[in-house]
Amino acid sequence: MKHRILAALLASAIAVPAMAADYTIIAPANPGGGWDQTARTMQQVLQDEKISSSVQVQNVPGAGGTIGLAQFASQNKGNANALIVGGYVMVGAILTNNAPVTLKDVTPIARLTGEYEAIVVPASSEIETIDQLVAKLKENPGAVSWAGGSAGGVDHIGVGMLAKAAGVDPTKINYIAYSGGGEALAAILGSQVTAGISGLGEFQSQVEAGTLRLLAVTSPEPIEGIEAPTLKEAGLDVELQNWRMVAAGPDLSAEQKAAITADVEKMAKSAEWQEQLKAKGWSDTFLAGDAFQAQLDKEITATEAVLKDIGLVK
Repeated sequence: MKHRILAALLASAIAVPAMAADYTIIAPANPGGGWDQTARTMQQVLQDEKISSSVQVQNVPGAGGTIGLAQFASQNKGNANALIVGGYVMVGAILTNNAPVTLKDVTPIARLTGEYEAIVVPASSEIETIDQLVAKLKENPGAVSWAGGSAGGVDHIGVGMLAKAAGVDPTKINYIAYSGGGEALAAILGSQVTAGISGLGEFQSQVEAGTLRLLAVTSPEPIEGIEAPTLKEAGLDVELQNWRMVAAGPDLSAEQKAAITADVEKMAKSAEWQEQLKAKGWSDTFLAGDAFQAQLDKEITATEAVLKDIGLVK
């Protein structure tokens, strides 16, 4: 009899579904930016899809995400309920700031989204094609000014890669870093710079309104609905995507990492996440596990090489 009662108790215990994990997601940037948007979209979908019962988002801005990363790594050893978003900009910031805490100090989970870069000029510019812009760059690199995001970030890297592909010394580029997309856009629209570079989504509405001229994109293939050549089509061997990722705390067990990865993958495959991507103009670049780790290692090595070329890393 006792054995039957014990067996029944064990069976009922096994039948109880595991409790959904509660998560706190660190957005290592100010509210409103790409990382913050990513964290809050994750928050919404994880809760709506009942993957998590409670998700909080905390903003820890500064130094291209490296301040938030250092705080996250030191406070969440072995904590399976903490996540942090990051991406390509963080890779560059770690290298340019010579940050003591790197992505090796956390547990990368998955790449989530990506966006290709766009090169634009104001509609009033005499430059009408990417070939004309490159010709000016070759003639006098310093005379061509570029507006983009933070120094060492994906925009800066994009200009460095373009210069190198065009046979121009990347250390000679005249790159002007702006702290926000709005400031950079104002500089481009006001013809204070020769050209601008940022994520395609940042410029889309102005291109459609006719106030900016789109010269080229950094995708490997033409983008459907975008009337501009790729840099590769223009004879420049440049391909660049600003991707975003999510990582967990350090020192997790294999079981903890697997559980988090399963939750993130379920979120990324959900219909609501796919709708959010479409609404925000983000590409689905989901990649997890060993494949993501290998890709991340490759990106870090390539980024370090470009930043050395530009002169931002010794």
